[in-house]
Amino acid sequence: MKTYNWATYGTGVIANQLAQAMASQGRKLYSVSNRTYAKGVAFAEKYNISKIYDNPEDVFTDENVDIIYISTPHNTHLPLLLKALANGKHVLCEKSITLNSDELAQAIATAESGHAILAEAMTIYHMPLYKKLHEIAVSGELGPLRMIQMNFGSYKEYDMANRFFNRNLAGGAMLDIGVYALSFVRWFMSSAPDQILSQVKLAPTGVDEQATILLSNQEQEMATITLSLHAKQPKRGLVIFEKGYIEVYEYPRAEKAVITYTESGKKETIEAGSTVDALLYEVLDMEAAVSGEKDVTETLHLDYTKDVMQVMTKCREDWGMKYPEEECYR
Repeated sequence: MKTYNWATYGTGVIANQLAQAMASQGRKLYSVSNRTYAKGVAFAEKYNISKIYDNPEDVFTDENVDIIYISTPHNTHLPLLLKALANGKHVLCEKSITLNSDELAQAIATAESGHAILAEAMTIYHMPLYKKLHEIAVSGELGPLRMIQMNFGSYKEYDMANRFFNRNLAGGAMLDIGVYALSFVRWFMSSAPDQILSQVKLAPTGVDEQATILLSNQEQEMATITLSLHAKQPKRGLVIFEKGYIEVYEYPRAEKAVITYTESGKKETIEAGSTVDALLYEVLDMEAAVSGEKDVTETLHLDYTKDVMQVMTKCREDWGMKYPEEECYR
């Protein structure tokens, strides 16, 4: 398979993990782009990257760039996506890919017109464990899916200037951690949820600090989700079938799950992949889709990304919660 030139737009934690994933394969990023040039230089020196842009937007027109990884805050994604995709660059964008469904629709339309591939960097869609669990679920061995229970809670100090609580940085539990829980649910559900109920506790800044979500679809598969930015919870997913249930801890980058069979009580441990290679799996799947080696839909799951975004958008609309960028057009 062809070796692709990757660029990172952003130099934060995820960009570092991307560079490290490349290094694990004896590769390195082709270029780095960052709004603060000095940070771009420091990042490039750290990972021996030769190409840095004086103007960060030059990455979008660099003819040598094949794929751009965008890892900036949520509310900056759309303008960067539109510029990259309009120039025919394939894009893997950090979650949450956009603020809402309308923005995602714009990005998808631009990708189609630019003949580019767009995907959200959602680890759940790429970890080997989830591919294995999907095979087990669709085999019928556990019977039909009945219910999914999800937890994700972090304890963040009440610093309202921090990005987690900052409305001007698209803070809040939904876009930061809820996207993981909802992507997990969508991975196992037979179809997208068509009934969505939720409740929210807002932080003083007006972003969602805590939320509960109830979902069901046309197959009457149900899911409950609890999220919090100020109360620690286990990152636990419980997928309940008629003949057994699957437990997954630390589910965003999980490498192990336990299946309990209802009738016998027998427990089976399923292991696949490695947590530390989460970014590498995203890179490999993206390149396989770009090269045509693997089907884009089955590999990158943009359809699931759309379904998840619709749920998040509906919840925030029900709460009357908008970010500054949305007040201009929603």
